[in-house]
Amino acid sequence: MGAWLRHRLPEHVDVARMLTDERFVYQDLGSVRTDDPYVPHTFVWFHRDLREEVAVPGPLPVIHRDDRIVVVDKPAFLATIPRGRHVQQSVVVKLRVELGLPELSPLHRLDRVTSGLLMLATERRWRRPYQMMFERGTVSKTYRALAPWRAELASPVTVRNHIRKARGVLQAEVVPGAPINAETRIEVESRHGDLAVYRLTPLTGRTHQLRLHLNGLGIPIVDDPLYPVVQEISIDDFTRPLQLLASELEFVDPVDGTTRRLASTRCLPLNPES
Repeated sequence: MGAWLRHRLPEHVDVARMLTDERFVYQDLGSVRTDDPYVPHTFVWFHRDLREEVAVPGPLPVIHRDDRIVVVDKPAFLATIPRGRHVQQSVVVKLRVELGLPELSPLHRLDRVTSGLLMLATERRWRRPYQMMFERGTVSKTYRALAPWRAELASPVTVRNHIRKARGVLQAEVVPGAPINAETRIEVESRHGDLAVYRLTPLTGRTHQLRLHLNGLGIPIVDDPLYPVVQEISIDDFTRPLQLLASELEFVDPVDGTTRRLASTRCLPLNPES
């Protein structure tokens, strides 16, 4: 069991010390010991140490709220869900307390470093109808990104390819020749010297899709810590937000049939306090 726990848990978890302190327990509350035989389908419980989290700058305004959903305008660096080293500094933990909604849960993904609109269900019973919108692609999503200007780049252009993201690997990759699973329409909206604001319309939702597609065109998003190369940046360094904004959501409410159009209050370029 000790070997399995060391393999399964992240490197920053001190498995050896926690085993010595008997902080891993089985379902019957008996302590897990390092030389216990590994048994498949066994539940192991523990409370991990939480670091002192630095508060993420920037407001978290509620753009829309009704009995079924909440839409917020997330700042960069705020995680969507409690995970890894981000627990208190996550949208879900913050809003469950602030809004008094203990079952609040996200309906789609938004990277920690990406800013903009995030939709959440107020209760478990509302998750399925709204989550199905995203799974079926009936939600129209518009992003905007600040990236280098390229005069020779056609606009609009649609990028189609196959993206693969391996677990534990920071960067996603394009797989040549594989069936298309990622598609984005990209068009120049305005030029600002050597930079431009690009309007991005993703027709699919692969991990890092927009960042990878712009990088593939030779116009990586400004202050992207992963593309084209992985940068060593402290987890608490909030000085250079990724210039990518989930700016608009449009959909027909699956419960009451209302057409909803929601827009972010933020604009590019983003700064740490916005």
